[in-house]
Amino acid sequence: MIDFLLSVGHAIMTPLYYLTSGILLIWHGLFHGLLSIPEGASWALSIIGLTLVIRIALIPLFVKQIKNSRNMQLLQPKVKELQKKYGHDRERLTQETMKLYKETGTNPLASCFPLLLQMPIFLALFRTLNNAAHDNAVGFLTHAQVTSLKNSPIFGSVYLSDSFTNATNWQAKVVAAVLVVLMTATTFTTQRQLMRKNMPDSALTGQYAQQQKMLLYVLPVVFAVGGIAFPIGVLLYWTTSNVWTMGQQFYVIRNNPTPGTPAFYAKEQREKDRQKVVTSTEGPPTPLVDSPPAPAVERRQPKKQSREQRKKPAAKGKPPPATVPPEDSSATKPPSSKPTDGPEGKRPRKKPPAA
Repeated sequence: MIDFLLSVGHAIMTPLYYLTSGILLIWHGLFHGLLSIPEGASWALSIIGLTLVIRIALIPLFVKQIKNSRNMQLLQPKVKELQKKYGHDRERLTQETMKLYKETGTNPLASCFPLLLQMPIFLALFRTLNNAAHDNAVGFLTHAQVTSLKNSPIFGSVYLSDSFTNATNWQAKVVAAVLVVLMTATTFTTQRQLMRKNMPDSALTGQYAQQQKMLLYVLPVVFAVGGIAFPIGVLLYWTTSNVWTMGQQFYVIRNNPTPGTPAFYAKEQREKDRQKVVTSTEGPPTPLVDSPPAPAVERRQPKKQSREQRKKPAAKGKPPPATVPPEDSSATKPPSSKPTDGPEGKRPRKKPPAA
């Protein structure tokens, strides 16, 4: 049985040895052959290039991991309700929980897929560098290339095959210790960033929260204890991978946070502040100057009057209607054709008869 498992493991790892060594040689040819970078530095940069290629290839899995992790967080209230309802029946609780996961399309193990897929690559790189430290060629690496990788210093007397436990000089021990600390710190920071900013309050309690807390504190300790035995090349790979994960997660949390989380409210506040800045730079709108409205004229309806009232003269106190003055008759009357007596043409008055 053990021989069968070993043969299966060898069948899985052998293609990965060729894959990792092939990527290393491509980057090494670019840095050393084209850019004329020294051997040790070009091998270190090749490991960083290998890390970038692997992480870019894992972006679709990372997106799927984020979606499943978010669904798990949002399902925690429903899971708690099932626990209260079927807490006395473990078998029924498991059935209902799995039914809930199936209905929502959530896989509890999907968040671990990127890490699980990285482990074989991590082991392949570890074995490649470890074998190079012992003058054993792996994959596409030739014996001359293995010797170059082993004996070419990065700077001073620090080699990629050195580790904290087997280094013979203090410089290599310091570099290995710094990389172990960075690897541990980036692992802790990445998990803490996820829990503090992108998890709702409902997901901070219960079994899922306990699992996240365990990952927060246990994984850094495991990496710190095991990291002292890793070659500097492996530490460089793992630290670069953690920095990539931390930056990638920061981008996702900032631009696409889970609803109801501190990151979600922070994004809303940023959008409000940005809108205020845009409004202040554009300035307030110019008000339209309108002419003052004309005073309203009160219209009065005339009182209704009867026919007799309309015939009556105007009331006292009111000016009489204007009358046209009579024309002078003397001016308009034609002169008489009869002769007149007297010097002025007037008729003499008749004298009354005597008594």
